[in-house]
Amino acid sequence: MFRNFYIYIFIYYFLTVCTFLGTLYYFLVIVKIEDISFLILVLFCFILLCSYMIAKLSLNPMQEYVKNLQDLSKETLHELNLPVSTIITNINMIKKNSFDAKNLKRVDRIQTACYMLQDRYNELDYMIKTQTQKKTKESFELNQLIQDRVKFLQPIYSHMKFNLDLEKTKIINDKIGLGKIIDNIIDNAVKYSQNSTKIDIKLTNHILYIQDYGRGMNEIELINIFDSYYQSDNNMKGFGIGLSMVKRFCDTQDILLSFKSKPEIGTTVLLKFKEN
Repeated sequence: MFRNFYIYIFIYYFLTVCTFLGTLYYFLVIVKIEDISFLILVLFCFILLCSYMIAKLSLNPMQEYVKNLQDLSKETLHELNLPVSTIITNINMIKKNSFDAKNLKRVDRIQTACYMLQDRYNELDYMIKTQTQKKTKESFELNQLIQDRVKFLQPIYSHMKFNLDLEKTKIINDKIGLGKIIDNIIDNAVKYSQNSTKIDIKLTNHILYIQDYGRGMNEIELINIFDSYYQSDNNMKGFGIGLSMVKRFCDTQDILLSFKSKPEIGTTVLLKFKEN
C-alpha cells in the first residue's frame, strides 16, 4: 500500500515541477511577457493549487488507513467484551454452587485473570476514544479511585502489603487516565522493591504520596527517569516508557509530579492536584 503511495507522490511532484518550469519558460522565453506581476500571480495560483492537490493526495490514504484501523479496533473490542462478561457470570454461578476449597481457589484465580482482561479492555476502549474525541474530565473521589486500583492490583502482587492513609479528596480530572497512571507508579514501586514487601500510599491536602522502600535512585538516575526507553536497571522487565507516559499525562492534566529518592532507602512519588 505505502510503496504505491510513495510512487504516486513522486510522480505527481515530478510532473508539478516540470509543469511549473515549462510555464515559466513559456512566458519568459517564448511569449516574452513584460508584465511580471501577472506572471507572478499566475504562478502563485498554480503553486496553491498544486500544494492543495499534493496535500490531498498525501493525506487521503493515511486518513482511510487510520479510519479502518479504528473501526477494526472497535469491532475487536466489542467481540472481546462478550466472552469476558460470559466467563465472569459463569464463574460467579460456579462459586455459589461449589464448596471445594481447592476448586474455589482455582476459580478465584480465573476470576482475577478475567478482571485483568476486562481492565485491559477498558483501557483500550479509553485509548480509542481519546483518539477520536476530546478527553473528558469528570468529578470523582480520588481516595476511592486509589482504593479501587489497589484492590485490583493486590491479587497480582499478593506478596506486597499496601498501607493506605487516604484523606477524602474530590477532584476533577481524567479518571480512567489517572487510574492507569496510578497503576504504573505502583507497578514501578513493586518492581524496584525486591528486598521489601511494603508500599505506603498517602493522600492528604490534594497531594498523593506513593512510597516504596526498594533500591532507590541517585541524582543521575533522577535526571533521566523521564526519558523514553530509559531504565536504571537493565535487568528489569519492560521497555522503560512508563514514567515518560506518566510525565506526559501529568503535564496535560495540570498535575505537579515530583520524585524523592535515595539509593538503598527507597523512592517517593508525589502527585499534587489542583484544588477545586
